[in-house]
Amino acid sequence: MTDILSIRDLTVEYTTRRGTARAVDTVSLNLEENRTLGLAGESGCGKSTLGRAIMRLVSYPGRIVEGEIIFNIEEDIQAEKHSINRGDVDLRELSEDQMRMLRGKEIAYIFQDPMTSLNPMLSIGDHFTQLMKAHDPEIEKEAALERAGELLDSLGISPERVKDYPHQFSGGMRQRVMIGLGLALRPKLLISDEPTTSLDVIVEAQILEEMAELKEEFNLTMILITHNLGVLAQTADDIAIMYTGRLVEIAPTDVLFEDPQHPYTQALLDSVPDVTKPEKKLSWIPGAPPDLVESPPGCMFHPRCPFVMDVCREVVPSLSESKIGGKVACHLYTGG
Repeated sequence: MTDILSIRDLTVEYTTRRGTARAVDTVSLNLEENRTLGLAGESGCGKSTLGRAIMRLVSYPGRIVEGEIIFNIEEDIQAEKHSINRGDVDLRELSEDQMRMLRGKEIAYIFQDPMTSLNPMLSIGDHFTQLMKAHDPEIEKEAALERAGELLDSLGISPERVKDYPHQFSGGMRQRVMIGLGLALRPKLLISDEPTTSLDVIVEAQILEEMAELKEEFNLTMILITHNLGVLAQTADDIAIMYTGRLVEIAPTDVLFEDPQHPYTQALLDSVPDVTKPEKKLSWIPGAPPDLVESPPGCMFHPRCPFVMDVCREVVPSLSESKIGGKVACHLYTGG
């Protein structure tokens, strides 16, 4: 399989009054074509920042300070003043105008909160029309609206509702609209940030089922960002676990759930209620994630880890091959 995305030592920092906080810390990973990668971890672990960094949408006071974001482009992309040649392209080396050519068309992003992401002054049809005209100025409004209606219909929304405004939709329907906007230009890579947050479990199940069907229909490669491991169990081919900006484990989904290696991954899974084991007591992770401005030396998880060793307090573990076929960053498996 071809890697559609390869990230190498990506680092994102935010400048604060107290100092510099490293939100993404030397992250490296590969994403194969037509697979879904789940990004999981506690709030503030860097999941959304990583997703935005791929799109080059990290805003001030944040900035990408290091690393490569290699994206595979299948065909040359031509515009009036700019062009991008096919092949592996480092997105960090592209101009902002070239990135605009890619956003939506090659890489699309579904933002976390559809109510704040949709413009309340524009109809749903206007949202689709503006998006399509940005990449194809010659497209007629009627053609754009027809395409929007087809996408809405495939997502269980009446095509006639292209005339309606965001406030006239329920939370689940607004999320479907955001998915439709993400798919409008048939991108190669779709990054979805917490697509089912604040939805009830029935609507959540419907959204996940629709996304799985759309992935097959549009031949999508996906990055699914969420703190909900149950969602990833249903949708992701592989899962990457993040903690304080670092990747601590990555493995195929079924393997990771069966035999998690990193103590943080184990603790996350233990904290998820299991309806098949009603006698099991809920577990929690003691303490809180460290301050990113004044982070501890060594492994960032060591203040909360039940298996902490002296080496953990001093040396940052590297992401190495694990016995289950993935990768793990833990001194328990590297011998210190």
